[in-house]
Amino acid sequence: MESQANNIINETEVAQYLENHPDFFSSNIGLLATMYLPNPHGSGTVSLVERQQAAQRDKIRQIERKYNELLEFGIENDAKSNKVHKLTLALLSASTLSEVTQALNDSLLNDFDISTTKVMIWAEPKNTNDATHLAFEETNSATKSWAESLNEPYCGPLLNESISAINLNSEAKSYAIAPLGNGAVFGLLVMASTDEKRFYPEMGTLFVKRIGELVSAALRIYLV
Repeated sequence: MESQANNIINETEVAQYLENHPDFFSSNIGLLATMYLPNPHGSGTVSLVERQQAAQRDKIRQIERKYNELLEFGIENDAKSNKVHKLTLALLSASTLSEVTQALNDSLLNDFDISTTKVMIWAEPKNTNDATHLAFEETNSATKSWAESLNEPYCGPLLNESISAINLNSEAKSYAIAPLGNGAVFGLLVMASTDEKRFYPEMGTLFVKRIGELVSAALRIYLV
């Protein structure tokens, strides 16, 4: 037991000494060639220099992997930005409420591969002819209250039966739902997928939020 204690003390003292004298190996460079450490990638031992080289290679691989992940993320975000820009131009070109919703549906289908969408509005239309538009179908109070409670877009399964009015079809497994309005919520943009992993609670909602803001601005001029 005493021998083990001495070894622990000696190891601690050696480590402390090397930490306090970083130039030790510069003055004793020959030691580096005779020091061997366990091989981190298999059995046997390697020299300290080889171990340092292996550690550097591992670090470089980690950096390359992280760089590739960031590059893929940047490329994906750039593609999404281009799609949102295209949607923006389409909404700006629309001159009626029907053209706005049609431009939205076309963009979500063709550019974002979202085949099932729904716009829900409970504000009053400026043009009485627009009152017959599907977007103005009656919305229950539970759905309105839920929409007004959203601080950010919701992504995930539709779990609340009281907001069943949002349900687009029986095959929808996941939803991305953005509140419409700037401050006061006047509706919802609902996007659904049959893929339960398409929209999930942990996903980023930046682009869903931006699309919701664009649609809100495009619709506002048609509402009281």
